[in-house]
Amino acid sequence: MKRLFSVLFLFAFHLGLQAEIRMASIFTDNMVLQQQSHTPVWGWAKAGQTVTVVPSWDNKTYSVKAASSGKWKIDIATPSAGGPYEITVSDGTPLKLSNVLIGEVWLCSGQSNMEMPMKGFKAQPVMGSNDAILKSRNKNIRIYTVPRSSFTEPQEDSKPSVWKQAEPESVSNFSATAYYFARLLNEMLDVPVGVINSSYGGSSIEAWMNPETLKPFKDIKVPAKNDPIVQKSRTPTTLYNGMIDPIIGYGIKGCIWYQGESNYERPDQYEQLFPALVSQWRKQWKIGEFPFYYAQIAPFAYTQLPPYHMGGKYNSAYLRDAQRKAASAIPNSGMAVLLDVGEENCIHPMNKEVGAKRLALLALAKTYGMKGFGFASPEYVSSEVKGSVMVLKFNNASNGFTSYGKKLSLFEVAGEDKVFHPAEAMIGGSSISVSSPYVSQPVHVRYAFKDFVIGDLYSTEGLPVSSFRSDNW
Repeated sequence: MKRLFSVLFLFAFHLGLQAEIRMASIFTDNMVLQQQSHTPVWGWAKAGQTVTVVPSWDNKTYSVKAASSGKWKIDIATPSAGGPYEITVSDGTPLKLSNVLIGEVWLCSGQSNMEMPMKGFKAQPVMGSNDAILKSRNKNIRIYTVPRSSFTEPQEDSKPSVWKQAEPESVSNFSATAYYFARLLNEMLDVPVGVINSSYGGSSIEAWMNPETLKPFKDIKVPAKNDPIVQKSRTPTTLYNGMIDPIIGYGIKGCIWYQGESNYERPDQYEQLFPALVSQWRKQWKIGEFPFYYAQIAPFAYTQLPPYHMGGKYNSAYLRDAQRKAASAIPNSGMAVLLDVGEENCIHPMNKEVGAKRLALLALAKTYGMKGFGFASPEYVSSEVKGSVMVLKFNNASNGFTSYGKKLSLFEVAGEDKVFHPAEAMIGGSSISVSSPYVSQPVHVRYAFKDFVIGDLYSTEGLPVSSFRSDNW
């Protein structure tokens, strides 16, 4: 009898714990909510229980009944940037979220170059990060990391984590790209900024997508529920299931993305996958075509990685070109060019601040409407053949180009024989003229179209031109 009583007591205690109200993992003390929006908050309580949410900025009471599964979700109206505030959530027993700020929230996702922490990877530094970490204390920058998680089915909640204020200890272990992005936005907008890092080193893009979006891609196998996950970061849908689906709906302003290295061998497919991912996420967030800014992968000698592919489209310039084309295929997007910061023998460029800054420039200009500074790299548009010379036209080059006094050495032209030869290039205001003594009748041009290369052509505002090609060979 005594044993039976103990079992019943433990069972009842367990049910009591299940009945206690709880929030989804992403809602914690110190979080930032997107300003001037109707942002969802959600969690779990006893089935059928009425849940109230009372934010201290207006003391309005929001009410909702938990579904039969226990899940509840409700939209709350947020004011202009400010705080700190408290949010009280209750099903009779209150749960309080403290030190909540209202400001700008950005999702930051991708693979290892997004994941790379401020302190760097082992034997792979982040340039200047120690000083930046030392001076990082800022109560108006908040950071959140979605823990690594790979599943064959969508998860109800992400693994536990907490929002943290920016300070040396927390910033040291946080995404360098995301932190530098947040720091510049906070400085220029003078409002609280929250960044959510949901990234996984070595991940392929299809790991971040759901089965429905991947259906048209017949050569991509979506795992069944009980299939083993052989590669946690490269199995289709698994990172979406564990690290994106559980946070969909959290109020964000936009997204920054740094991924592509793990898809470099399949550039033609990536050209279709990337816009499909953006479209999927936007549909699921249900806040319209939110801004989506992304980093073009930096040059690197990929031939040194297994299986040591060489030649043809194993040149990562083709993946960079797929990303270049995506800027016009994806509405309300922009690409930060990193052609000048790649490292031949390290896939993780140490200069993370410059990439984050270029992403922030896009956001500050295109999302927040700031003016008076360069924010987008010149984009190749077309070419015109005049005799043996090709004249190249660009967007975003109204103030012209510079090579900072160096000779332009990365252009090539080809005739009908499809053989590219080195070309001379001359800056002419907002255009570039190229020619080669080896090609009397040029038909196509390429710039910096190598696996590893350091770009030498910039806008006068200092933004590098992406590698590009006019051909589709």
